[in-house]
Amino acid sequence: MFDTFWAVIAEQLKELRSAKNADDVLRILASDGRTGPGFFAGSGGDETVSDALDTAGWTLVWAESSLYYTMRAHDGSMITYIEGDIFPGDRHGKSPEPTGAPAN
Repeated sequence: MFDTFWAVIAEQLKELRSAKNADDVLRILASDGRTGPGFFAGSGGDETVSDALDTAGWTLVWAESSLYYTMRAHDGSMITYIEGDIFPGDRHGKSPEPTGAPAN
């Protein structure tokens, strides 16, 4: 079971290294809906989502820590990583209207 878990994480990281946009990331890290639209369970491993996306050419837009950050793809789409949960758009709360947030 443990080997299978890390094999899945390794495959996700491999796919993330070529993610072109936020939709790719959400597809690769699709969750069961109990968390955000996406979830990365391998945060205790050697490589991170930000490492993999950096390899894919993404840019760090904002970071409070290695557990809470926003990254942008070449096409302008963004993801926000919050302790393993992956959300589309800029959700770090510093923008007047975060991309992908529901309107009030």
